Amino acid sequence: MRYVLLLALIITPVMFSCGKKSVYTSPPPDEKPPPGGYVEGYTQIGIASWYGIEEHDRYAASGERFSKGAYTAAHKSLPLGTVVRVTNLENGRDVIVKVNDRGPFVAGRIIDLSHAPARSIDMIQAGTVKVKV
Repeated sequence: MRYVLLLALIITPVMFSCGKKSVYTSPPPDEKPPPGGYVEGYTQIGIASWYGIEEHDRYAASGERFSKGAYTAAHKSLPLGTVVRVTNLENGRDVIVKVNDRGPFVAGRIIDLSHAPARSIDMIQAGTVKVKV
């Protein structure tokens, strides 16, 4: 009996420490994610903007700290953690970013890029550009 109790006291903390906390973020009610979450070949064309000066070092929707130097983006409906290619349709430059935040919250925009990827596709000066995601 003592051995069973001792074994239970040793195994119980180990079992509970191995669990993974899951963070589920649902899309806003007016936006539907692409069928099946991420779909190979999913394309969106629209206006992109950039953000990140005031938000630097704050927490993104994914729970990680936002960095204006990271290659990340905000999207309304793509699952957090999705990796997408964003192409500036005005100059052909493209960049690969990870969706880690929600937004943009301005009508008519499909994605917000952090400062670094926006700089790499040359959209800082214009502020917004037409892109393909």
